[in-house]
Amino acid sequence: TLSMPQIGIVGSRSASHTGQENARAFAAELSQSGLAVTSGMALGIDAAAHEGALAVGGRTLAVMGTGIDRVYPARHRQLAHRIAEQGALISEFPLTTPPLPGHFPRRNRLISGLSLGVLVVEASLQSGSLITAQQALEQNREVFAIPGSIHDSRAKGSHALIRQGAKLVETAADILEELSWSGSLLTAITQTKTVPALDDSQWRVLEAVAFAPTTVDTVVERCGLTPEAVCSILLVLELHGLVVAAPGACYQRTASEVGDERKRTRRVDVSL
Repeated sequence: TLSMPQIGIVGSRSASHTGQENARAFAAELSQSGLAVTSGMALGIDAAAHEGALAVGGRTLAVMGTGIDRVYPARHRQLAHRIAEQGALISEFPLTTPPLPGHFPRRNRLISGLSLGVLVVEASLQSGSLITAQQALEQNREVFAIPGSIHDSRAKGSHALIRQGAKLVETAADILEELSWSGSLLTAITQTKTVPALDDSQWRVLEAVAFAPTTVDTVVERCGLTPEAVCSILLVLELHGLVVAAPGACYQRTASEVGDERKRTRRVDVSL
């Protein structure tokens, strides 16, 4: 596993729901392309990246800031076992070494050093992920960052990296292209999903949902339809994968592309 080409995926421990979903999705697609996913097994983005690779049967490596016999955080003990079975646990510290604060910057340099590049999914200005990104630059590795909401402090570190020259990425294919990686699933990753055409009401609701969590009341206010109609349409859009439910009785739009068929159809059959 250590000899495989690797991509580092790091980010905030207190990650948003969207950030964790992005980490899982990117890790899964990059793993399917033939890259091993390397991270630090921390809470939030790290754990989501490992889980994304594991979910598709890919290889994933966890670089630890403790002795290899000390799982930190302890709640990731089961995750550590799964990583060991489907990849590798890595540590430069002796057995029984506890999780001391100074160990994690040392761990981060291994994450970047093992990888062809590092993807920062979500990071605040104080995030240790920025240390990993800096170490990646010093090691002549590529640095990628996913942008977030300008209102979310958990995206400010990612935005700072982009301003400093990190490559803004929206899809796994963006990373594969920058790395000149010709994995077998690159074509599949870049294909647009086929989804049903939407009628005017469905379009109004879809366009009222942001790519960040949006309350139903906000959707109603933006689209001008009744709450009952909006709830019914949101269910249809969710079943088609165009929106997902988010915590706090919210919905958010996914990255799925949908062709604008409004000029060709006024209504479609959405019964399932």
